[in-house]
Amino acid sequence: MVAKKDDFMSKEEGQFRYPGVPTTADGAGGVTWVETHITQGACAYPITSSTTMGTGYQQEVSNGRKNLWGDTLAFVQPESEHSAASTCEGFALAGGRVTNFTSGQGLVLMKEVLYTISGKRLPIVFHIGARALTSHSLNVHAGHDDVMSVSDCGWGILFGRNAQEATDLALIARRAAEASETPFMNVQDGFLTTHTIENVRLPEPEFMKEYIGDPNAKLRCLFDPHNPLMTGVVQNQDAYMKGKIAQRNYYDKVPGAVQEAMDEFHRQTGRRYQMVDCYRMEDAEYALVGMAGMMETAQAAADYMREEMGLKVGVVHVTCFAPFPATQLVAALKNVKAVTVIERMDNPLAQSNPLVQGIKASFADALAGLSYGSRGEFKYPAVTRIPKIYACSAGLGSRDVRAGHFIAIAKNMRAAQPMEYSVVGIKHPLALPEGDDPDVRPGAAFSMRGHSVGGFGSVTTNKLIASFVGELFNQHVQAYPKYGSEKKGLPTTYYLTVAGDHIRTHTELNHVEFIPLNDVNAFNLGNPLAGIAPEGVVFIQSDKLDPREVWDAIPAYGQKLIRKKRLRVFYLDTVKIAHDVATEPDLQQRMQGVVLAGIFIKVTPFAARAGMSEKQILASVEKQVRKYFGKRGEQVVQENLMCVRHGLQEVREVPRGIIEAGLINQAAKPEAAMA
Repeated sequence: MVAKKDDFMSKEEGQFRYPGVPTTADGAGGVTWVETHITQGACAYPITSSTTMGTGYQQEVSNGRKNLWGDTLAFVQPESEHSAASTCEGFALAGGRVTNFTSGQGLVLMKEVLYTISGKRLPIVFHIGARALTSHSLNVHAGHDDVMSVSDCGWGILFGRNAQEATDLALIARRAAEASETPFMNVQDGFLTTHTIENVRLPEPEFMKEYIGDPNAKLRCLFDPHNPLMTGVVQNQDAYMKGKIAQRNYYDKVPGAVQEAMDEFHRQTGRRYQMVDCYRMEDAEYALVGMAGMMETAQAAADYMREEMGLKVGVVHVTCFAPFPATQLVAALKNVKAVTVIERMDNPLAQSNPLVQGIKASFADALAGLSYGSRGEFKYPAVTRIPKIYACSAGLGSRDVRAGHFIAIAKNMRAAQPMEYSVVGIKHPLALPEGDDPDVRPGAAFSMRGHSVGGFGSVTTNKLIASFVGELFNQHVQAYPKYGSEKKGLPTTYYLTVAGDHIRTHTELNHVEFIPLNDVNAFNLGNPLAGIAPEGVVFIQSDKLDPREVWDAIPAYGQKLIRKKRLRVFYLDTVKIAHDVATEPDLQQRMQGVVLAGIFIKVTPFAARAGMSEKQILASVEKQVRKYFGKRGEQVVQENLMCVRHGLQEVREVPRGIIEAGLINQAAKPEAAMA
C-alpha cells in the first residue's frame, strides 16, 4: 500500500521500526484488527454502536483465526451484557487474555461485575462505543454518560479522538493493564468514531507480538489446581477494609504504567500519546478542554480563531480520564485566563460535570499546596491563582458540534458577564448565541454530502468510495453517515471529505463540492444544495433519458441556484441498473447505491488529476468491493463491479445550453411584450 502523510507520525518516519501499515478503516475495524491478533477470546453481547466490533471479532472466529501465538480465538455470546462481563471475568481468572465490546445501557448493566473484575486484579480491556444513556428518551448515538456512570469501578479509562487513536489505544490500554494488573476501557465516540472511515496505520503483527507479549507466559491463572488460591470470598468487619485499601498498592502503579506504555509505543511507532494532549497551549490565553472526537474539531477551530480573529486559544484533550491526570492538567492550564470544559453529558445535580469537577478539584489542591497520589508522590506545579473554569455541554446524542460552536465558547469566555454553564447546538435559554460557522477543513479539501434513503446502500458505497480514493489517489479521507434508528426507508444523509492532510473536522458538512441526490424527493424536503461551492457538481437519480426533462423536473429554486453557482448537473437511472444487474431480490434496492461509486470516479477530479486509466481505477475498486462484499460470494462481487462500471460509463450531463436556456427565455420575455 502507498504510504500517506498524517499528523500522527513524526517527520522522521524512517527512524521507527514499526510505522504501521497504511490503509483505511473505521474505529471499530482498527480495534478488531488489534484484538483478533493479541487476545485469546472475546465474551460479548454486542449492542449498538459497539456491534461492528463484536461481529468483526466473531467473523474472524468463524474463519478459524489464530492469534499471534497460535491460540485459536474463541467468541462467547451469553444472554446479556451482565453475563458477558461475568464470562470475561471467568476467562481472565483462568489466565486468558480476553476482551469485550459494549455501549450505553449495556455498559451500565455490567457495573456490578466491573467492580469484581478490578477487585480481583484482572487486566481485561473493554472497548466502548460511548453512547448516550436512555433518560428522557432512547438514543443510540454518542454521549459520555455511559462511561462516566462506571468511572468509579476502578478501571483505567482512555479516550481516542479518531480511528487511529482508537486502534493505538487498544494496544496501549492492554500493555498498561497487564503491567499494573488493572482493567482498562478504551473509549471512542459511538458511530462518530466507531463507524467513520479514515486513514489508519494498522499496527504490524510483529510489533503487536513484541509490544504486548505472549498471554500464556504473562498472565496468571488464578484457577490453577496446582497452586490453589481463594478469590471472591466473603469478608466481614475484620478483613474487608484491609483488602480494599490494599488495592492502592496496585492503583499507585497505574499512572506510571500508562505513561510507560505510551512512551514505548512512541519509541517503536513514532506516534506520540500523552495522558493530556496539548495543542497551541504555549501562549494560550483561553483553553478548550474535553475528550474524544469533537476535540479535533476544536483544534481546527482554534487555528481559525488565532489566524482570522487574533484570539490566543489552545486545546487540551484528556486522553486518560482514569487515572485522572490532575498534575498534568494544572500544568497545562495554569497560565490561561479562562477554561471551558466541554462534555458530552450533563449531570445537573452534581457539583459539576465529571471532567469539570476533576479540574476544579485539582486546582484547589494545587492552590492549597497539596499533592496527588496515595503518598503525595505527584507534585502540582506552583500556582497562585485559579483560572476561571466554565462548563459546557455539547454533542449529546451525537448532536453536531461545529467550529462555530467553539468560537461561541471562546467569545463567552471573553464576555463581560460570561455564562458559567452553557450549551451549544440547540435553542435554549442556556445556549450560547451562534455566529459564523467557518469552513475549517484542510486546504484544497473536496467534500461530498449525499441525500439518500435508508436501505439504498449509500452508506456502504460511501465507505467503498473512501477506501479506494484514499488508497488509489494517496489522499486522506473521512467518510461517515448520519445514522439513525429510524432511517431505514426514510431520508438520510452521508458525508465524505478528501484532502491532502489529516481531516480534523468531525462534523456534518455544510461546505461541499459534490452533492449526489439518490433520493428523488430530496428537493421536496428542503434545499439539498445548501452549502455547495461555486462550479460544484450535482448528481440526480432520474428515470428520464432526455436531459431537458431532467432539468425541467428540478424545482425553480434549485434551477436558480444551479445557474447562479454555475453547477454541473449529472443524471442516471441507478434504480434500473440495480434492478437489471442484481440477481438476488434483496440486493436490487441496495445496489443502486453502489452505482454511485462509478459516478464519483467520472464526475470528480481525482482520476483526471492522477492520469489513471479506467482499468487501473477499476482494479482498485475491485479490491475494496471484495473487502465489503466478498463474504457474499463471487457473483455478488461481480454484480457490484458491474454496477460501478455502469455508473462510470453511462452517467450523463445536462448540457450547459439547457441550463442557461431559462435565462435566455426570461430575458426575451420583456422584449416580446414590448413588441
